[in-house]
Amino acid sequence: MPIVNRLADFHDEITAWRRDFHENPEILYETVRTAEKVAELLKGFGVDEVVTGIGQTGVVGVIKGKNGGAGKTIGMRADMDALPINEITGKEYASKTPGKMHACGHDGHTSMLLGAAKYLAETRNFDGTVVVIFQPAEEGGAGAKAMIDDGLMTRWNIDEVYGMHNYPGMPVGEFAIRKGALMAATDEFHVKITGRGGHAAKPHETIDPIVAGSQIVTALQTIASRNADPLKSVVVSVTVFEAGNAFNVIPQEATLRGTVRTLDPGVRELAEERFKAIVTAIAEGMGATAEIDYILGYPVVVNHDEETDFAAKIAEEVAGQGKVNRDLPPMMGGEDFAYMLEERPGAFIFAGNGDSAGLHHPMYDFDDNAIPYGCSYWVRLAETALPAAA
Repeated sequence: MPIVNRLADFHDEITAWRRDFHENPEILYETVRTAEKVAELLKGFGVDEVVTGIGQTGVVGVIKGKNGGAGKTIGMRADMDALPINEITGKEYASKTPGKMHACGHDGHTSMLLGAAKYLAETRNFDGTVVVIFQPAEEGGAGAKAMIDDGLMTRWNIDEVYGMHNYPGMPVGEFAIRKGALMAATDEFHVKITGRGGHAAKPHETIDPIVAGSQIVTALQTIASRNADPLKSVVVSVTVFEAGNAFNVIPQEATLRGTVRTLDPGVRELAEERFKAIVTAIAEGMGATAEIDYILGYPVVVNHDEETDFAAKIAEEVAGQGKVNRDLPPMMGGEDFAYMLEERPGAFIFAGNGDSAGLHHPMYDFDDNAIPYGCSYWVRLAETALPAAA
């Protein structure tokens, strides 16, 4: 079944919401205006219950089916936050806030779920309960965990949970998904190496933290090449190396920062263990000391098998045969929907965003032509997961 005609009728209205969100981006938990508009729209749709302040600035809407909401409950999540990036698209609806922009399409995610909520509240062609979840702080703030900690899953007795993200480079109207590990755990490290500073002309009187740090950067790559199973992915990237400020001075300290990405919990533990051992041993072997702050970030996004098959089937009903990739290669980017999938069975799917700039790029923009497909996916998922009694 193709896109829902009634949702196609909403297209201009949903596009207007999306562009308003785009003009007024808010980052992390600062999504106050966005949350207020989401809540106002949900109330206007006649949603049965609208609750704000879940996970600081999250919004939850509850839509009960024809049977009064008895039975199964499914959650459908969209993220609301933007990024600290200066937009350079030149669009008439470009960000009005310098240094902030919707460079990941969360404005589109929010608007598509709002469109689905309007339709579901109007038609109620299902039994059970649909919980629409509008989440802050996906971009590094773990807003999903904050909402869970505030009782998201238990307060509304959510049985299954589903998420969606746009995918630049995939044609509009197509979807992609996979069972199991889909996106990586995103851990972060900060290392301070302390040596003994001195004159660059007398290196023998110093303990050079730059040399120690350089050895550490190189040795960390052996985690992937010599410690981890070659068939299991791990990425160790040192992205910051700071030391010194004069050409003739060996500094006292050097700082390394970066990220470790894994797709397997066992490899994640191994990487942390080997990281700490390598950094400590090399620093000590060169006469320096190392202070390590290893921060566990988002866990691996793991799609549940049965729910992934179900999501793919719904996507295929909307997009048509041959328009759903069920074996998308896993990727090393992170996503805090992982926390929701640790709490409940569900699946995370990607929807095509056409030939756009990449995510987190200052030229990125969500393709409004994707709106009817995303909305229709949500509606068909709800109506199929919660079929109305004949």
